[in-house]
Amino acid sequence: MKRAAIIVLDSLGVGELPDAQLYGDKGADTLGHIAREYPQLSIPNLQALGFGNVPGAAGERFAVDKPAGAFGKLREKSKGKDTITGHWEIAGLYTEVPFKTYPDGFPGEFIEKFEKAIGRKVLGNYSASGTVIIEDLGPEHEDTGRPIVYTSADSVFQIAANTDVIPLEELYHICETAREMLQGDWSCGRVIARPYVLENGKRTRTADRKDYAVSPPSATMLDHTAALGKETYAIGKIRDIFDGRGITKSVHTVSNMDGVDKTIEALNMDFEGLIFTNLVDFDSKYGHRRDPEGYGKAIEEFDRRLPEILAAMKDSDVLFLCADHGNDPVHSGWDHTREHVPVVIAGKEVRENVDLGIRDSFADIGATVCELLGAEKTAIGESFLSEIKR
Repeated sequence: MKRAAIIVLDSLGVGELPDAQLYGDKGADTLGHIAREYPQLSIPNLQALGFGNVPGAAGERFAVDKPAGAFGKLREKSKGKDTITGHWEIAGLYTEVPFKTYPDGFPGEFIEKFEKAIGRKVLGNYSASGTVIIEDLGPEHEDTGRPIVYTSADSVFQIAANTDVIPLEELYHICETAREMLQGDWSCGRVIARPYVLENGKRTRTADRKDYAVSPPSATMLDHTAALGKETYAIGKIRDIFDGRGITKSVHTVSNMDGVDKTIEALNMDFEGLIFTNLVDFDSKYGHRRDPEGYGKAIEEFDRRLPEILAAMKDSDVLFLCADHGNDPVHSGWDHTREHVPVVIAGKEVRENVDLGIRDSFADIGATVCELLGAEKTAIGESFLSEIKR
């Protein structure tokens, strides 16, 4: 029984891509800058697998002599640095035209029609940090019932609301309306519901975030795996990123550690196919909020759980750890950064101390998974299965 498990350490980039300056990301290095700003960073279990041996990762400060897994660094072939582009490329899709962004806010014509469609005026409509904008506009939203809309450097239309003012199901319906409207000339990669609560004078976003993404334009690793009658088990926001396409089962998560718990639960089940997990806290709680110490502690928290993940794996399971973009917590602004991502592969059938070097696409992961599972080859990507298998 063959099974692959991919865990995306959301935004854990390992250094700028050659074209990073085109994205305003010259010098970005998520892991390197976390290690510099949080010098006590301790990741012994990741080190043991070869995470610190990824070429150039944190200056190879965490390298070990004989890592137990295979390791490498991946370039992003697609144009962009957003969540959808990164995950779609991992799964074998190339995005040639970046998703449309709205750095100056969404067009007035769209906002007017959107307000008419939902029966409410809106607040905001500019690029902002989600935690900042709910503090800036929260009081007016709570007084008027007008939802807060905002964007970022990504192709996103985010809608924030206090769930005591706009109930969660109504917020989701508002987002669904936006998703239907953001097509064609107003195209947008994702609409994101950003509910929050006000408790003891503090506004806190809840775990009821929901993403409404466009559907992948062609078949991915998920479709090819499902076509064989195998399980494709999505954990966290994976289902939303792929708009449910090619996914046979999905579960929601409320935190990184909940994502780890649900991954271990899936590994303990008996099925053949793919487990695909996203751990979003790295990105949403620490990268976007420019908190290198918090990011470092979150990596350590994951590192402490890694032995449990490995212990739950069956003899033929293969684990892939990777990222989908960078989010350098010392970079200017609060958006993603265009970086290489790491890949570390482990399992009893994986050779030790295999240096995969620097590879041309995130899609090499998807291509390798498809070969491992006997599925149709992805549209892009080169499998490295022959290099890592015993």
